[in-house]
Amino acid sequence: MPKKTKKKKKAVFPKKKKVGRPRKIGTKKRTAWGVKRKKTSQQQKKQEDGFKIKEEAQILRGMNDIYGEDIMYWQYTLKKMVDLSERYGFNQIIVPVLERLFLFEKSAGITSDVVEKQMYTFRDRSGNKVVLRPEFTPSVVRAYIETGMFNLPQPVKLYYFGPLFRYERPQAGRSRQFHQFGIEVIGSEKPLIDAQLILFSQTLFNSLDIKASIQINSLGCEECRKSYRSRLVQYFKFKKRWLCEDCKKRLSKNPLRIFDCQKETCQKFTRQAPQLVDYLCEDCQRHFVKTLEYLDEINVVYEFNPYLVRGLDYYTRTVFEFWPDREIQKKSKKQRQRSLILERLGAQVALGGGGRYDNVVESLGGLSTPATGLSYGMERIIDEIKKQEVKITRPRSPQIFFTHVGEKASRRALKIFNELQKEKFKIAENFAKDSLRQQLEKANKLHVKLALILGQEETRNSTIIIRDMNTGNQEVIDQKKLVNELRKRLR
Repeated sequence: MPKKTKKKKKAVFPKKKKVGRPRKIGTKKRTAWGVKRKKTSQQQKKQEDGFKIKEEAQILRGMNDIYGEDIMYWQYTLKKMVDLSERYGFNQIIVPVLERLFLFEKSAGITSDVVEKQMYTFRDRSGNKVVLRPEFTPSVVRAYIETGMFNLPQPVKLYYFGPLFRYERPQAGRSRQFHQFGIEVIGSEKPLIDAQLILFSQTLFNSLDIKASIQINSLGCEECRKSYRSRLVQYFKFKKRWLCEDCKKRLSKNPLRIFDCQKETCQKFTRQAPQLVDYLCEDCQRHFVKTLEYLDEINVVYEFNPYLVRGLDYYTRTVFEFWPDREIQKKSKKQRQRSLILERLGAQVALGGGGRYDNVVESLGGLSTPATGLSYGMERIIDEIKKQEVKITRPRSPQIFFTHVGEKASRRALKIFNELQKEKFKIAENFAKDSLRQQLEKANKLHVKLALILGQEETRNSTIIIRDMNTGNQEVIDQKKLVNELRKRLR
């Protein structure tokens, strides 16, 4: 018999395990499929800016759409502001959204937080350094100089409204795109003008039914601040170790900016710091006293706040802010303490503010021209209207709904609708629908008083049906008599 040969056994290798890259010290934990990769700095930056790694059509972080019922609040508030401004003799100005970077570095100050941290800056295709405007005042002053407004009778009184842009961490009451309404008076150094702007604000808040407190202080002139700065540096010298990193830098560059810090550790020291009002020169002291006397004369209620400095370097003499003044008695003790701290520090709650900026026109190339102004944060004021549960005047709802049935009626309907619009009737329609039932359903939702029905027969006979939506009664009338009939029924 032939000798059996042994079959060679196949080598069996162990299955390979799915293993990621070898773990390095300090990296993220190993997952089932290997090492969890760290996000690159570019990916992190995109996520911080509101982007997902995969591009999608979505709004940027810190930007907001305004629509629906919110538009009603915006229209109501803006109308109040515009009407009051025009009654005070202000004229509107519209300035570009895009400006040269130099404009804000020169006016707002290189050491201010706005210029150092918050501006959207880039180079355009011509190589110019440009910026999305972070505030209005420098743009208005530039327009005053460039367009020759200094040749007009002085002072020049202007008002404006529009979006501003600041790159900062979005939070309550602070977005990267926000809107301001403001007024400027260029060409007068009188303390009476300072008092008038504060009176303007009190009148506006009263008309909006908002309870707000007025905080006021004087920053003096450049000469006043020299001696005060040295005193302030001396005060913070032995407290520097407890200040935040930003305030340590501010102490050497611009110590007044320490008062803008919202961190409690820094606020603890600023509340006991020397007061600038004690270092005012005679002229600045006289200007401030007169401003307060005017306010007392017209019964404007205000609070003297010796640590109010505003956030920009160009302010001189009188400065002021407007803070919400809500009822806090019903809150718990802890909530009440928190609310009072926020109110006193103005942390993210200021509805607006302003002050005198007598050196800005000259710093931007114009003649030495005194000026003062103020602005309001639209989002903050509208939010405050809602929080204080102010009842606003809603737009007049339509009283008539126009319906049509059939092809011929649809041609005639648009003509009649346009004629009624010219006669100033508030009229609604749903021309996108052909069904009479669907059109009348919308009329019911709008709670209109009358419905107009135009069908094929009414088109041939030049008539139209008026239907009382409360009783259901209908009447056919001649189209030529429609306007008079509607006026009679809507009295």
